[in-house]
Amino acid sequence: MLSNDFPISLFAGRSHPALAQAIARAYGQELGAVTIKDFSDGEIYVRYGESIRGTDLFIIQTTPPPADNWLELLFLIDAAKRASAARVTAVMPYFGYARQDRKDQPRVSIASKALANVLTTVGVDRILTMDLHASQLQGFFDIPVDHLYGSAVLIEHLREQAADNLVVVAPDVGSLKLARAYAKRLDTELALIDKRRPRQNVAEVMNIIGDVRGKNVLLLDDMVDTAGTLVSAAQALLDAGALSIEAAATHALLSGPAYDRIEASPISRLLVTDTVPLQRTSDKIEVISVADHFADAIHRIYADESVSTLFIP
Repeated sequence: MLSNDFPISLFAGRSHPALAQAIARAYGQELGAVTIKDFSDGEIYVRYGESIRGTDLFIIQTTPPPADNWLELLFLIDAAKRASAARVTAVMPYFGYARQDRKDQPRVSIASKALANVLTTVGVDRILTMDLHASQLQGFFDIPVDHLYGSAVLIEHLREQAADNLVVVAPDVGSLKLARAYAKRLDTELALIDKRRPRQNVAEVMNIIGDVRGKNVLLLDDMVDTAGTLVSAAQALLDAGALSIEAAATHALLSGPAYDRIEASPISRLLVTDTVPLQRTSDKIEVISVADHFADAIHRIYADESVSTLFIP
């Protein structure tokens, strides 16, 4: 535990400059000077542009693909430890590779565990992240992990604009706990889609468990990647008699055909946060910022105050 006599420093990598600036602005402090550049062969170079000796240092770096975002974060942590920062916290709004969290097939890597090991090895003291794909990933670390929830940011917007006769739907079993939490806070019914995934990024809807006929649907997930699950679920719900379909997710990865799928789908609105930078805009996608929430968490960590009041699923 550090005394508040230690100064606080906020720095950022290159993965999401807009979010990093917004977090710093919400905290009321400028981002520190750091040089990050690529050599001709692609190697990444980092150097802090000011003294960070004895500081309580927070590095803001979300880690969606490409893997360079991860390397940049690791090098920033390593440089900070070698420059004698008193404590280094990695602020990771999106924790990349979190989906590879178990050995569910022979001869596969548990990539999220491997990266947790690497983070610890380079010397990070604490992790601040949001909506891990599986919350038990916190157990991969022997250091403190503060796990924020996107629902704390999204729920008020959903409550203000919620349609009558609403039912919250989990697009698969893995999202059921999250959907149940939303349904409880929105005081709505809950339904579940029984989905099969014959291979990566391919989903097949088998059954709908619950009543959606004549109701307005809110589809919930922690992330949207290719949007295959979301769009197939939306179509199945429409075929089952749903009146309207909206969706919400914390992490908008939106890779490959995701944008085209969403724009051609029966989904009227997709509400997401800015944990990951969007590749393009869409009339169907609405973005809510998590900057204030992360700034609040950073303040509480620095001031040695409780962060648990922010852990609202």
